[in-house]
Amino acid sequence: MAQDVRYGLFEGQKVLPAVRQIKELERLLTTPFVYIVLLGGRVGQLKTMVDLAAGSGKKVLLHADLIDGLKNDEYAAEFLCQHIRPAGLISTRTAVIQKTKQNKLLSIQRMFLIDSGALETSIGLVEKTEPDLIEVLPGILPHLIAEVRERTGIPVIAGGLIRTFGEVEAALAAGAAAITTSRADLWR
Repeated sequence: MAQDVRYGLFEGQKVLPAVRQIKELERLLTTPFVYIVLLGGRVGQLKTMVDLAAGSGKKVLLHADLIDGLKNDEYAAEFLCQHIRPAGLISTRTAVIQKTKQNKLLSIQRMFLIDSGALETSIGLVEKTEPDLIEVLPGILPHLIAEVRERTGIPVIAGGLIRTFGEVEAALAAGAAAITTSRADLWR
């Protein structure tokens, strides 16, 4: 596994703060969080943001699908891996996950669970790509978090629509290794 995080997953960090703007990122630089999710941004700012975080001992997990000004394909993934150098990439795209793994960065397959068909399709993609982690959205479905974890054997991150501490606890109790959230009130 990239960066050998499966066994010391996120250095025990259970909440992964997610930010979009450089000002939000700057607020996190003095916090104890090591892993930070960067929800895209403009392609021209990515290197600055990742380097700023790294300079403060932070590791960025970059949502490759959400970057403004960059097509989401294997060539973009190669550029991100080799020139931006985040700790890992998050994507729904098989080619992006495969390129991320080739570059030995943490690969996180994003899975939208909107119905049974989406679940089965996503499980099939995970079996093909064998990502390091899976991000399940929405993260407020504890029974599906447990099912995805059980069926794939891959650690799961819960994200999307998590709004309360109770929902954080339910996702973690269902087997999520961590949760991602842009809600600053849940970062503590």
